Amino acid sequence: MRIDMNSDMGESFGRWTLGDDEALLDVVSSANVACGFHAGDPSVMLRTLSYAASRGGVMVGAHVAYRDLAGFGRRYVDES
Repeated sequence: MRIDMNSDMGESFGRWTLGDDEALLDVVSSANVACGFHAGDPSVMLRTLSYAASRGGVMVGAHVAYRDLAGFGRRYVDES
């Protein structure tokens, strides 16, 4: 049996750092990388993807949300 150990990551933004993605990638087999600006920024996204690629075998996916830094993607945002 194979178990996929998954984690959301890449949730830092600018000078604010949340979590230790580099260390976490040593124990997960897949990662949801924050994008869409509810958390994360382009440099954090790229850095997280680079860390994952260097581990060889860590699969990545997108953890998307609307732009909502204050609510961390958890508030209703009218995008119409």
